[in-house]
Amino acid sequence: MGGVEVLPREYGYVALILGFAGILNFWMSFQVNFARKKYDVQLPTMYALESENKNAKLFNCVQRGHQNSLEYLPMFFIFMTVGGIKHPIIAALLGCIYVVARYFYFIGYSTGDPKNRLTYGFYNFLALMGLILCTISSGVEFLLA
Repeated sequence: MGGVEVLPREYGYVALILGFAGILNFWMSFQVNFARKKYDVQLPTMYALESENKNAKLFNCVQRGHQNSLEYLPMFFIFMTVGGIKHPIIAALLGCIYVVARYFYFIGYSTGDPKNRLTYGFYNFLALMGLILCTISSGVEFLLA
């Protein structure tokens, strides 16, 4: 019988990073809620209109920073989970880079100048590419086992 019977002990690092990513997501959602109060943008409004709110761009940048992170979160979770089965240490290191870079991506975006999201936030995309490679490598190893 082939396949994975037991996860490596180091897979615990992968689980920890997934937990940190979840915590970061909660923190970003709280920041959006704080921005709603600060810039007077009521639910269910997703994005403020500049014609109706002088602080629309500031709020929208906070909202967009979180929304963009949510858009990438499913891919990150899948690539971390699958790529980490065969490459737990590499996946955990890449996942750590991803989470830290996503934090800086959000902080940069929240300044109101979207260009600031890429100062350090750019590294989250490189980390995600590495996790994709880990996942592909894991798939190949599963097939060859």
